[in-house]
Amino acid sequence: MNSVSTSMRYRSIDLVTMATLGVAFGVVFWGWGKLYGVIGTAGMLAYPPSGALLGGGWVIAGVVGALIIRRPGAAVATELIAATVSALMPGNEWGMSTLASGAVQGLGVELVFALFAYRSFGPLVALAAGALAGAGESVYEWFSYYADWGIEHKLVHLGFFTLSGAVIAGLGGWLLVQALARAGALDSFAAGREHVVKV
Repeated sequence: MNSVSTSMRYRSIDLVTMATLGVAFGVVFWGWGKLYGVIGTAGMLAYPPSGALLGGGWVIAGVVGALIIRRPGAAVATELIAATVSALMPGNEWGMSTLASGAVQGLGVELVFALFAYRSFGPLVALAAGALAGAGESVYEWFSYYADWGIEHKLVHLGFFTLSGAVIAGLGGWLLVQALARAGALDSFAAGREHVVKV
């Protein structure tokens, strides 16, 4: 068995970390939904597509999961666990459709890291992963929530969600992982070991 296939195997700590991240982000998603309910709704009343500017907050779990665990499926699994927790929290207005969004977002992140064969984990790759996940979620929402919108609104929504995914989830997720590495929380992962080498 070669070293590449061995490095792609999940360790127990990977699974525990993925579950922990998913639960933590699920609670964050629930809180983000409350914020969106106030700020996003106000913005949408002024200009409907503007709500997508907050959308990146729901994509970050997959990016962080992929940056830390660095194995196929980590982004999708982390995002789906977070979506499930969020869906089960009281007051979630989207119900179990949250799981569909989690799958779409996680797949968007996963595709970018897969494109780089799970060997590149820098800020540009994280930005691209967040952007693609945001774009995918926007297109999903065209059909599930905004089917009555004209093409102009849909394209602006796509642009806003892509930008939000890149900045909030991509760059924000990468910065979060760097902060965790500096704090020593990721010493059992490549992300943490890389930080020690750089220092």
